[in-house]
Amino acid sequence: MPKSNMRRGPAVAGAVAGLLLLTSCGGGSGDGDGTGARPHGAAKKPSASPTSGLDRIPDLGDRIRARIPADSRQVVVVYGAAKDSADATVVLYDRETGPAGGKDTGRSGTWDRVAGWPAHNGAKGWTPDHREDDRRSPAGVFTLSDAGGVLADPGARLPYTRSASFAAPRDWARTHWHDFDYVVAIDYNRVKGTPPNDPTRPQGRRKGGGIWLHMDHGSGTSGCVSVSKAAMETLLRSLDPARKPVVVMGDRAYLRS
Repeated sequence: MPKSNMRRGPAVAGAVAGLLLLTSCGGGSGDGDGTGARPHGAAKKPSASPTSGLDRIPDLGDRIRARIPADSRQVVVVYGAAKDSADATVVLYDRETGPAGGKDTGRSGTWDRVAGWPAHNGAKGWTPDHREDDRRSPAGVFTLSDAGGVLADPGARLPYTRSASFAAPRDWARTHWHDFDYVVAIDYNRVKGTPPNDPTRPQGRRKGGGIWLHMDHGSGTSGCVSVSKAAMETLLRSLDPARKPVVVMGDRAYLRS
């Protein structure tokens, strides 16, 4: 597996970093163990399972499918249980395109379900019109460009920034202290190519920001999506910039519409 692109984030004052965390992510859930995960590039075993060789990603309507970039070959789908629910399931899909050793054929090819985990989203559910502090996760399709966290790089393919500035404030409940040990920035109202905790908000602070995939603490978040540590490690080691990864997220009714 290629060595990750390590980098140092820009100097961000502790007070600013703390404010960013307090006004964005704040928790999550899911304790899947990643069983069934297949490292990218590993040979697939023949299987009659409906989770491999899929013509399309399950439970996504045409409107959402059309928003997935044609060149994206990795998709993380966050299937929210309901519009006002904090419960979700995260599934990683990989697309195999073209004949072996052949040319990438864009939208052609089939999808494989790589792994899935229980998860949590915003404590109040989902919205396609996210606002600061509404405690709902933004529904839509977003690219995944940058990662980081308190812990050392576990072998991420995305650029990974390690910094103590990711640590959750110690006046939060102890159950939340490790939420940001690993994070993947969801490219909602942020500048791509910067550390996940960069405070810049291109659409203004009213539209919120700091929306991440991060580690779970067993309940709803302030807008992020949270999964287990094992799930985060699998995602960090799997998401590959060359495969143009995106996250498709929302409640199931929204995703099917």
